[in-house]
Amino acid sequence: MSQLKWIDFQSLGDDRGSLVAVEIGMEKAVPFDIKRVYYIFHTAEGVSRGFHAHKVLKQVAICVAGKCRMVLDDGEERVETWLDSPTKGLLIEDMVWREMHDFSEDCVLLVLASEHYDESDYIRDYEEFIRRVTA
Repeated sequence: MSQLKWIDFQSLGDDRGSLVAVEIGMEKAVPFDIKRVYYIFHTAEGVSRGFHAHKVLKQVAICVAGKCRMVLDDGEERVETWLDSPTKGLLIEDMVWREMHDFSEDCVLLVLASEHYDESDYIRDYEEFIRRVTA
């Protein structure tokens, strides 16, 4: 994971405002069929989220309002970045530990997922995650 994988979404707009369309199967679009969409909002000050990896699921995280700090760890490298643009999506592959910190009061984090919710796909213990990725 030597570099973060960003997807740039085109912003369309005029004097009425802006619009971003998320498409599948187009160049520079979401690289998987979207099976689940959710968003995180009203995260209390000082609260961090995530602290897990997925065995199979892939995601694209888009901060449609406000900002938050994302930490990604593939077992060899730990990187962090700010999600702060409704036109940039961060691709999070399977078997990548993710943490979300420093949510702004107005943060709305939209997540597009490749699979339906499945608790058995989660790895919630960091030491177990490290054992799996270094095995």
